[in-house]
Amino acid sequence: MATMVELTTQHEVETGTSADLVAQLRRSIVSRRARVGVIGLGYVGLPLGVAFARAGFEVLGFDVDGGRVATINGGASHIPDVPSPTIHAAVDDGFLRATVDMGQLTDVDVINICVPTPLSKTRDPDITYVVAATEEVARSLRRGQLVILESTTYPGTTREVILPRLEATGLRAGEDFFLAFSPERVDPGNTQYGITNTPKVVGGIDKRSTELAALLYRQAIETVVPVSSPEAAEMVKLLENTFRSVNIAMANETALMCDRLHLDVWEVIGAAATKPFGFMPFYPGPGIGGHCIPLDPFYLSWKMKTLNYRARFIELAGEINAEMPHHVVGKVVDGLNEFERSVKGADILVLGVAYKPDIDDSRESPALDIIELLRRRGARVSYSDPHIPAIELLGAALTSEPLTAERLSAADCVVIVTNHRAFDYNLVARHSRLMIDTRNTLRDVPTTNGAVVVKL
Repeated sequence: MATMVELTTQHEVETGTSADLVAQLRRSIVSRRARVGVIGLGYVGLPLGVAFARAGFEVLGFDVDGGRVATINGGASHIPDVPSPTIHAAVDDGFLRATVDMGQLTDVDVINICVPTPLSKTRDPDITYVVAATEEVARSLRRGQLVILESTTYPGTTREVILPRLEATGLRAGEDFFLAFSPERVDPGNTQYGITNTPKVVGGIDKRSTELAALLYRQAIETVVPVSSPEAAEMVKLLENTFRSVNIAMANETALMCDRLHLDVWEVIGAAATKPFGFMPFYPGPGIGGHCIPLDPFYLSWKMKTLNYRARFIELAGEINAEMPHHVVGKVVDGLNEFERSVKGADILVLGVAYKPDIDDSRESPALDIIELLRRRGARVSYSDPHIPAIELLGAALTSEPLTAERLSAADCVVIVTNHRAFDYNLVARHSRLMIDTRNTLRDVPTTNGAVVVKL
């Protein structure tokens, strides 16, 4: 039976003014009575939902994957950064539940959209998932709800794509419902910075939306940074990842230049990093991977093309970073030549297919490009990765092989692509004849007589 407070609250939502709606939502957020909905329970949505649940909010997660929903409701996690005991506790305490029923969006007070935003084959933004999620929200939208987009996208998406679809219901943003953008800043595998201690940027469609979204996040996150608009918040995320992409490209090009100058790029960067001002070290590698750095800058590049402006740094950085897998394959070819061995028919073992150390995510991993390029040259390529038991590549399924002395000894070449801590690099150095070290992992590891280590 509903209490008098609940009946009064519902009456305020149905008949109150905009000021009443703001006041009611503010009270609900501060008292933790607001129900939080999260659409998309992947690497972004699940940690966010758990953070709100741990802060005392009732969280309802939405996902189209029934298996994922069942896993969460069973008290288990499919995300390494969110331990299963944490999910189990939140579910048992009644603070977290997942569903595939989008109709239940009408039952929540806050809706966070955390769906993927990939690129098309032509590097154009694909906001299909954002549009689909927005249409589901519109079907259930009611007065007094706060809607927040967290998916990375180009500046203008919140105002130009989401706002019109929600206002087509007849409700008005800033008066009947509230709308904001807050970019996700999830860094899988980062043990120092997680969802609660990474500052949260928030930009609303109007002042009320900004204030309400900021108030919500302050209940679960230590620092909240309001900005003037959703466009500013959207641009913040793209700047962050463009900064990394461009600087990694600079480090990669430095590696290519040092290679031609017969210099050790790691020595050069290490010495430069001793300068206490005016220099921030970035390091080269076999390419870039993950969902953010290879993709996000091109959202900005695409947007600028619509304004007749060419984002030259973004495009050049993309070209340099995309060439690094070819550079690694060239190192493999040259190394095999030193042993009078052709790459065609060579037995090559790739260490690590995750896009970064100690995670189980292979999205956009340069290892996949390296494997594909080597196989096209006729090499027999296998891989070892303790975090990723199987991958699908060119229509063929590959499974991870155990890293043993026998397997290393049998390989004509070992390519270290992802420097997982779980790898025994002393074992690698003792039993491999030829090692292509793209991460400078073997810098302090002794090798056996006759073994060759080729750096990036």
